[in-house]
Amino acid sequence: MMAGLVALAPMGAMAQDADAGQRVFNQCRACHTINQGGRSGVGPNLFGILGRPAASIEGFRYSTPMRERAAAGLVWSEENLLAYIADPKALVPGGSMSYVGLRNEQQRADLMAYILRASTAPAN
Repeated sequence: MMAGLVALAPMGAMAQDADAGQRVFNQCRACHTINQGGRSGVGPNLFGILGRPAASIEGFRYSTPMRERAAAGLVWSEENLLAYIADPKALVPGGSMSYVGLRNEQQRADLMAYILRASTAPAN
């Protein structure tokens, strides 16, 4: 019985390495920043993304499909963000993010650990 529960455990049960996730985030840096008060680039700033409604960075020009998903109530939970990182077009069909997705589950877990650490760190 216990094995069944482990199989259904969320991503958080997988060992996560925020330092390895920082290296994975290097793929994201071309478009995103993650520092508090950081600028948006091609993609929005990701500081504080977890728990934030989609398409909510003031002044950033989101695609129509992303704005529609936001209007339908999309909030960036860990589950939604992991799904988006894995396959952006599956979560937001027609969205403008050109990244094809991160298929490696361990890299996604590590990236999530880094996002959690970096997007909640106080400004220096």
